[in-house]
Amino acid sequence: MTQGFVLAVTIMREAIDEFRRFQRDKEVNSQLYSKLTVRGKVQVKSSDIQVGDLIIVEKNQRIPSDMVFLRTSEKAGSCFIRTDQLDGETDWKLKVAVSCTQRLPALGDLFSISAYVYAQKPQLDIHSFEGTFTREDSEPPIHESLSIENTLWANTIVASGTVIGVVIYTGKETRSVMNTSNPKNKVGLLDLELNQLTKALFVALVALSVVMVTLQGFVGPWYRSLFRFLLLFSYIIPISLRVNLDMGKAAYGWMIMKDESIPGTVVRTSTIPEELGRLVYLLTDKTGTLTQNEMVFKRLHLGTVSYGADTMDEIQGHLRNPCPQMQSQAGGNNASSTPPRKAQSSAPKVRKSVSSRVHEAVKAIALCHNVSPVYESRAGVGGEAEYAEADQDFSDGNRTYQAASPDEVALVRWTESVGLTLVSRDLGSMQLRTPSGQIQTYCILQMFPFTSDSKRMGVIVRDESTAEITFYMKGADVAMSSIVQYNDWLEEECGNMAREGLRTLVVAKRALTEEQYQDFESRYSQAKLSIHDRALKVAAVVESLERQMELLCLTGVEDRLQADVRPTLELLRNAGIKIWMLTGDKLETATCIAKSSHLVSRTQDIHIFRPVTNRGEAHLELNAFRRKHDCALVISGDSLEVCLKYYEHELAELACQCPAVVCCRCSPTQKARIAKLLQHHTGKRTCAVGDGGNDVSMIQAADCGIGIEGKEGRQASLAADFSVTQFRHIGRLLMVHGRSSYKRSAALGQFVMHRGLIISTMQAVFSSVFYFASVPLYQGFLMVGYATIYTMFPVFSLVLDQDVKPETAMLYPELYKDLTKGRSLSFKTFLVWVLISIYQGGILMYGALLLFESEFVHVLAISFTALILTELLMVALTIRTWHWLMAVAEVLSLGCYVASLAFLNEYFDVAFITTVTFVWKVSAITMVSCLPLYVLKYLKRKLSPPSYTKLTS
Repeated sequence: MTQGFVLAVTIMREAIDEFRRFQRDKEVNSQLYSKLTVRGKVQVKSSDIQVGDLIIVEKNQRIPSDMVFLRTSEKAGSCFIRTDQLDGETDWKLKVAVSCTQRLPALGDLFSISAYVYAQKPQLDIHSFEGTFTREDSEPPIHESLSIENTLWANTIVASGTVIGVVIYTGKETRSVMNTSNPKNKVGLLDLELNQLTKALFVALVALSVVMVTLQGFVGPWYRSLFRFLLLFSYIIPISLRVNLDMGKAAYGWMIMKDESIPGTVVRTSTIPEELGRLVYLLTDKTGTLTQNEMVFKRLHLGTVSYGADTMDEIQGHLRNPCPQMQSQAGGNNASSTPPRKAQSSAPKVRKSVSSRVHEAVKAIALCHNVSPVYESRAGVGGEAEYAEADQDFSDGNRTYQAASPDEVALVRWTESVGLTLVSRDLGSMQLRTPSGQIQTYCILQMFPFTSDSKRMGVIVRDESTAEITFYMKGADVAMSSIVQYNDWLEEECGNMAREGLRTLVVAKRALTEEQYQDFESRYSQAKLSIHDRALKVAAVVESLERQMELLCLTGVEDRLQADVRPTLELLRNAGIKIWMLTGDKLETATCIAKSSHLVSRTQDIHIFRPVTNRGEAHLELNAFRRKHDCALVISGDSLEVCLKYYEHELAELACQCPAVVCCRCSPTQKARIAKLLQHHTGKRTCAVGDGGNDVSMIQAADCGIGIEGKEGRQASLAADFSVTQFRHIGRLLMVHGRSSYKRSAALGQFVMHRGLIISTMQAVFSSVFYFASVPLYQGFLMVGYATIYTMFPVFSLVLDQDVKPETAMLYPELYKDLTKGRSLSFKTFLVWVLISIYQGGILMYGALLLFESEFVHVLAISFTALILTELLMVALTIRTWHWLMAVAEVLSLGCYVASLAFLNEYFDVAFITTVTFVWKVSAITMVSCLPLYVLKYLKRKLSPPSYTKLTS
C-alpha cells in the first residue's frame, strides 16, 4: 500500500509537469495562418500545414515552417526577418523573393504558371541552402538558383511587409527543430546520492538477516526464517523517503514562486530544486540575457574634441548655424559652388574649424548606412498612394527605422536627435532634412554592404544640389586603421571606448571628381561580370578607392546591459561558479560585452584563440594558450569544433582552468555540445541560462536550465526548468533557494533513514535477547502510526529549516562554495547517522528490558513511548533555525500520541501508563538516548563551528 502511494505521488507530479508542456505545445500548434488556394485564402492551423502549401505571413507574425520566399508586398522585392529565435543574432536579415514570381502582376497568377521548386534534403546548417526554381511554361524554361537569401526558416519573424512562400520542410525536418536535441529526463545529484545510500542500506538489510539466521544455527527450515527476518527488518529501507522528498521539492518550488524578492519566477520542473545549490559552471547566452539588446549612441570623437551624452546639445548648436562654406553651396547654383571646392581640394592642409568638422561627421553618419525609414500607412491603400503620402507626411511620430543591425539604427536615431533627419530612402536616393527644415537629396551611386570578412561598409553618393561625389565609409577599427590617413589618436581612443564597453565604428570619407568616379565605375562593372574569381576582382577594384581616406570621427554605441548584471556576475564568481558566455554574436561584440559586464575583470588578460581549420593549426594554438596563465579565453564556434574533433580532452582541461570563457559565433547545437562536454569532463553540475529559441538545446542539455522571459519570446523560458524575469534574480535563486533546498533535502533524507534504522536496531536487539526469534516487536497500528501520524509532521517540518539567513547568504556568496563539495550528504554523514541510530535503538531496547518488571507488555509501552519522544527530540536537535510551524508540529505529534494511548489498550496496559513508575522510566531512557548527542552537538559547535556561524555571531 505504501509503495502504491509513493508511486502515485511521483506519477501525479510528473503528469502535471507533462500536461503543462502539452498545453504549451498545443498553443503554438493551433496558431492560424492564411493559406492561398485556387479558390482564395483559407485559414489553417500551423499543425496542418503541409509541404507545397502557399502560406501568407503578415508583418510581426511567426513563420510556421521552412519556406522558399516567392512574393512580398514590398516594392523592392525583398523583406527583413528577425532571426533571434534561430541563431541569437539580433540584426535583421534581408531576404530576397524569387524574381520570377515577384514579377507576376497579381497574387492569383501564382496558380496560372507551371513551376516547381527543388530543395536539398533537410540539413542541420541554418546558414546554407541549395535549391532551384524552374518555370516550365515559358519559352525557354526559366531556371533560378535558390540560396539562403531566398529562404524563410521556421521560428523567424517577418519584420516588414507581407510575405508569401511555398513550404519546403515541416515538423521535424525544419532547421530549427533539427537544431534542438531531445530533452533528457533530468535527475538531481542529490537523488542519485540518496539512491547510493539506499543500496547500501539494502545490503545491510540482507547482511543483518543472514547474521540472525546464522546465530539461530540454521535450525529447521532456515530459509523461511531468513524471509521472516527480511520482512521484520524491512524498515531499514526508507520507502517513505520518496514521498517526503517529493513533497519537500513541491514545497521548495512553492517557496521560490512565492519569494517577493524574485517576482515572476516559475518552477517548471519540480524534480531538481536541489541542483541549484550544487552548480559549478554557469553557461549564459549574451544577447537578451546579459544585454537588453537596445543600442544607445554614447560618444562621438573628432580627434581633438569628444562629445558625450551630456554635451550633445553643443553638436545641435553647431548644426543649427550652418558653416559659411555650406551656405554658399546651398545658396548658389552649381557654377558658384565650384570655386570653393577647387580651393579646398588643392589645399587640404588647412585646419578646419570644429564646427565644419562636426558638420562633416554628422552628415557622414547620416548618409553612410543601410537604414530605411518606414511610415505606417494610414489612408493609402495601394503602394503608390502610400509613397505619395510619405512625401508629405514627415511627422516624426509616424516614422520607424529598419536595418540589418541595431547599431545602424542607433546611429541614425542619434543624427535625428541632433537635427539631421533621414526622411526617405529607396534603392537610388536618400533625403535628409536639416535643422532649418531644408530637404537635401543625395543620389546613391554605389553601395558596398558590410561583410564579416571586410568588417566595413561604404556608399558613394552624389549631392543633387552641388553634384559633388563623395565616398563614405565606416567600419571596425581593425579594418579602417590602414585605410585612413595617418593620425595619432585613433588606436588609443578605440581602446578607451572598448574599455568602457562601447562598440566602436570609424567613419571616413573621400571626395571624388566626376572623372575618378567614371573610371572606377567602368572597372567595377567589368569586375562584376567576370566569371572567375569574381569576389576577389571586385574587392580589388573597391580597394583602389579605399586609400588615404580622410578620417572624420569615431562613434561609440552602447549595448545596454540588463539591470544589475555586473553585481550578479560578481556574486556568482565569488560563489566559486565559473561563468562561460556562449553567443551567436561576433567576436568583437562578445569581447566587448565580456569586459563591460565584468565577466572578465579589468586586470585580466584575454587570450583570443586564432581561427583554426585543421589539426596542425589547432595543435599550435593550444600550445600557445597553454603558456598563458590565469587569462580569459575567447574562442569562435568553428575553431572550437576543430579542437573538439582532435583535442577534446586537452581543450576541456585548459578551458576549465580559465576564470572565464567566451565562445562566439556558436550554433545552437554547439552550445549544447559545450554543456555536455563540461558534464562529461568535469563531472560537475552545469546550469544554462538563455532567453531565445537558440538557447533551448543548451538549456535542455545542462543539468539545470534557467530561461529568461525576454523580448525574444518565451521559447527558452518554456523549455527551461526554472523561468525568471530578469538575469539578476539568478543570484538569489542559487544563493538562497538553491542552498536551502539542498541543505533541507539532505537533512530530511538522512532523518527519514535514521527513523527506519532506529526501529530496526530495536527489533534486532529484541530478537537477539529472545533467542533470535523472528517475532515482530511492534505490531499492526503501532508501526503504521510510528511512520505516519506520530513522527511525520516534525520530520517534514525540516523543510522549513534554514542554516543561514537569506541576507547573509547573499552578502557572503563564498558560503556557496562549501555546498559544491557535497558535504551535507555523503557517506561520512550517513555513517554518523547510522551509528546514532544503532546507539539509540540499543539504549531504548536494553533500557526497557532492564527496567521492566514482570510483564512483557510494559517493555512494549516503555520502549515505544521512549522511541517517539527520542524521535521528536532528535528533530529538535537537527533543526538549526526554529520556525513556529516546527514547534506546532512537535506539540501536535506529541498530543496525537498521548491522545491515542487511550485507544491502544490492546497493546498498552492503560492502568500502568498512568503511574509514576512509567513516567520516570520513560524519562530516564529518553535522557540516556538523547543527552549525549546534545552534549556532542554542543561541543562540536564550540570546537569546530561551520563557516556560516562565524559570520552570524
